[in-house]
Amino acid sequence: MTADMLAKRVTNLLAPQVLVILMPPVVGLLAQGWRGAVWGLVASAFCGGVPATVIALGVRSGRLDSHHIVDRGRRTGPLLAAVAAVLVALALLVLMGAPTLLVATVAAMLVALGVTVPVTLRWKISFHAAVSAGTVVVLAHVLPALPTAIAGGAVVGLVCWARVRLAHHTWAQVLAGVVVGTVTTWGTLAAFGLE
Repeated sequence: MTADMLAKRVTNLLAPQVLVILMPPVVGLLAQGWRGAVWGLVASAFCGGVPATVIALGVRSGRLDSHHIVDRGRRTGPLLAAVAAVLVALALLVLMGAPTLLVATVAAMLVALGVTVPVTLRWKISFHAAVSAGTVVVLAHVLPALPTAIAGGAVVGLVCWARVRLAHHTWAQVLAGVVVGTVTTWGTLAAFGLE
């Protein structure tokens, strides 16, 4: 396998949509068993499923270049749809009494979007890097923290390498994504008392 093929596989397997769909049920399951997994599925449907559908329809119609939305100028509509979907998910989870960790996780997604969406309008910050870094922070709350941080850091590094290798981002853009994903997620979980 060539480096470019590996980079493409990493980019697709660890895309933001994939992580946002898979992470909440896994976190819910690890934190609270099957009941938590069901709450996680609700979060996944809105936070990941709705934006993925909007993007898929955009690609199908030709308005978007790919599900990675490489053309920064085309990101605004799908990102606003993502913000709206995350807001709906957050409201539902709060109103229905979901576990604090899942509410905090969805709130962290919203905070991260609140930082990355305005930035990407002027500079192409890496959503792949931000989402993968935020995912590691959340997983470190439900798995042993140090091994999760070490293994997760390696995975985040691989994601960053892949994005740069494919010339979709610069090192500055992926590192900015890592910082935003880590800081916003950690800060949001801490605000919920989940340090």
